[in-house]
Amino acid sequence: MTFNSTRRATVLAASLAVALAMAAAPALAQKKYGPGVTDTEIKLGQTMPYSGPASAYGTIGKAEQAYFKMINDNGGINGRKIDLISLDDGYSPPKAVEQVRKLVEQDQVLALFQTLGTPSNSAIQKYVNSKGVPHLLLATGATKWDDPKNFPWTLGFNLSYQAEGQIYAKYLIKNKPNAKVAILYQNDDFGKDLLKGVKDGLGAAHAKMIVAEASYEVSDPTVDSQILTLQGSGADTFINIATPKFSAQAIRKAYDSGWKPLQIVNNVGASVGSVLVPAGLDKSVGLITLQYYKDPNDPQWKDDPAMLEWRAFMGRYYTQGDPKDASNLYAYLAAQTMVQILKQCGNDLTRENLMRQATHIKNLKLPLLLPGMAMNNSPTDYALFHQGQLSRFTGTQWQLFGNLLSTAD
Repeated sequence: MTFNSTRRATVLAASLAVALAMAAAPALAQKKYGPGVTDTEIKLGQTMPYSGPASAYGTIGKAEQAYFKMINDNGGINGRKIDLISLDDGYSPPKAVEQVRKLVEQDQVLALFQTLGTPSNSAIQKYVNSKGVPHLLLATGATKWDDPKNFPWTLGFNLSYQAEGQIYAKYLIKNKPNAKVAILYQNDDFGKDLLKGVKDGLGAAHAKMIVAEASYEVSDPTVDSQILTLQGSGADTFINIATPKFSAQAIRKAYDSGWKPLQIVNNVGASVGSVLVPAGLDKSVGLITLQYYKDPNDPQWKDDPAMLEWRAFMGRYYTQGDPKDASNLYAYLAAQTMVQILKQCGNDLTRENLMRQATHIKNLKLPLLLPGMAMNNSPTDYALFHQGQLSRFTGTQWQLFGNLLSTAD
């Protein structure tokens, strides 16, 4: 080889090396990480009521941890394992604040996922927004989570309580216009939000349908006295706005006292496993609720591929969980949604991009949603769900009836 040819080869090799380096540079630049993210890990945080008056919801956090373990066993998200740090807040707002500060400041999580409860999330909302921490897929349906102008880092998951309440009201106006309605509600943001939905749905023209209201505190041992007060009003329709423990108490006390109204029970207090079984299945016949995902106790989904997949997950990854408890299926859906958002992020796992992806969900049709339902949101409308379908309890399972409904119907 001559000197010139040797030189040409050297220059060519050098040029090739530069070209390869330049080609690799964009790929390397695409990797953007926020707190809690490495090439092998994505760290998320949540608080759950593993103790206290709403401890029946604790199964949600356990099911979500199990779901992420399944994802990790199958390679994670683009090779990154999800580490969900799930802490007990006892359904206590001050405890939730303490635990969330730990997750953000000490554990340095990328985001909060499925923090449960309207009171707890209300207590931490200003803090996490001031810190610019994604506060995603909250396990509560309060309407306040859809407020991108004032709280751009907070995004709920559930169908909103006000939308649910409006649908119940519209059902009564159409099917029982002369109803005398008594309402039990939890005396916090959750209960008041759903109560407002009912009243908004009735409107001024039908406001007098409500003949009695009674509230309870989460620290109350029972709601027996409230049920007897409502019964004494002469109401023939009862709207039960309560969390699982108190929802079960209300159903049982109404039946045992001989009060047989048409009873509507809110979605979060309607699980067969954690509410109707403790209340008594025979005492729950005829209850009406609103659903937006498939009920694991409904025989029409017995051979549904998505339900079979969920049961297989429960049998392998969450053996101590109750397959009759719809909260476990709800948790699976929420975790699936979080995985979808993380996948959309690609290698840009900054808090800003995570929020961007979480507010650009388009026509996401997870197979455990009711037929015809899909998730959609936008930077100006954070709400993921806008529809639901009424369902009646037969004594063994919830049975859907009618069509998908929305507040526009």
